[in-house]
Amino acid sequence: MSSHNTESIQTIFQKIWGYDSFRFPQQEIIETILAAKDALIVMPTGFGKSICFQLPALLKTGLTLVISPLVALMENQVEELLAKKLPVALIHNEIPRQQRKKTLAAIADQTLRLLYLSPETLLSPPLWSKLTLPHVKINALILDEAHCLTQWGDNFRPAYRRLGAVRPALLQSKPAGSQIAIAAFTATANPATRETLTRILQLEKPQLFLINPYRQNLDLSTKICISPGCRRHQLLNFLTGQPRQSGLIYTRSRRHSENLAAWLQSLHYRTSAYHAGLSPFQRREIEQNWLRGDLTFVVCTSAFGMGINKPDVRWVVHYQPPALLSEYLQEIGRGGRDGGKMQALTLISEPTGWLDNSDKNQQKFFNSQQERQYRQAWQILAQIPLEGKLEAISAEFPDGALILSLLHSLERLEWLDPFHYRLIYRHNSAKMTFKPKNEIFPYLYTRRCRWHFLLNAFGFQENGDNFRCGHCDNCRRNRPLVS
Repeated sequence: MSSHNTESIQTIFQKIWGYDSFRFPQQEIIETILAAKDALIVMPTGFGKSICFQLPALLKTGLTLVISPLVALMENQVEELLAKKLPVALIHNEIPRQQRKKTLAAIADQTLRLLYLSPETLLSPPLWSKLTLPHVKINALILDEAHCLTQWGDNFRPAYRRLGAVRPALLQSKPAGSQIAIAAFTATANPATRETLTRILQLEKPQLFLINPYRQNLDLSTKICISPGCRRHQLLNFLTGQPRQSGLIYTRSRRHSENLAAWLQSLHYRTSAYHAGLSPFQRREIEQNWLRGDLTFVVCTSAFGMGINKPDVRWVVHYQPPALLSEYLQEIGRGGRDGGKMQALTLISEPTGWLDNSDKNQQKFFNSQQERQYRQAWQILAQIPLEGKLEAISAEFPDGALILSLLHSLERLEWLDPFHYRLIYRHNSAKMTFKPKNEIFPYLYTRRCRWHFLLNAFGFQENGDNFRCGHCDNCRRNRPLVS
């Protein structure tokens, strides 16, 4: 471990955060990062993960980079740290130019301990030129919400796929013997996702911390809808049973969120639509209105909720099911953080799709978009040089960065550094095949305990095959009658 002993860690922890003791495994993660070892942490929301990388950053001279997907997520953490008068900054496109210049100067002067930024900002020329200065000491790269790499890296956030090349490139600019630890944090990662994160980020013998995601206060259920009208009727029935209780309604698209919110507003519900197409100001305003209770619930896409902490969320409805189990687990995890009971309801089409095929059509639409990207990648593969620059490919092809990230996910490309690639040809695979992601459908229609299904899917088999939560809809339905 580093020169910091357990006593000094505890002292700083108590002085800054005011807690007497750590929650397992916070201290173990802190010690791993201080020892410059790599780590992969799967920890449910509410376990205090941010302390695990903030505290070691404050204990060591040098800079820790916190790579985060959303501005709101960064702002919430940075505001809390600045209130404690700690040497922290964030940098993104919405920040005024003068403030950006001030932050870049602070990096060069080594007066910062923590810098929050997105993958895209990290790889922007002005910032990269500062980070690669030989005298700028970088202690660690922290990937917050690491599941975004696998969920978004090969569709609309291609910069995520280049993160594995960041550490080697930074170390090339530093004095011999320099060390940079990488710690990836996420609330949801099944074994396949953990393997992907380890491989892409080039983690070196990472310490693995896995915390069981089961939460006894989250009651999971589904309701079958035989028509779009039935879906709305089921939603209204549910809302009637949750008067004035804070909640979230998730939809699959911007259009659905706007249409559903407008309909609910016409019925005098205090709600608003939220999606990535809104301006930053509009998004912040909706977030604050919901946190204050001015809005009872928000009708949103997956863009909402990450890093927004509201303890008393009593229900989460998926008006349409997400494609991925990890998305589902993330989104239901935003409820019941105060330990109180929380209802998680998913509205689904009947399984055949004969009476209502809206869920199947929705999934077909998203799959067709991904399949089109695969075909485009296959076509461009034959047109680009064996080695080249991302900048040149992006200039020649409108979706060049996206195509390169997709080729990387298919293991047809490697990043020599964050800005240069090399193609990999495989003799045993003539063509790239698209595999639709419909992993949530078995969960939606299972008759087993829903928590048992989720725990198995995410690699937590220690509960055993006989585990039953006793409070999901399937467990309640199968509960034996007591005479």
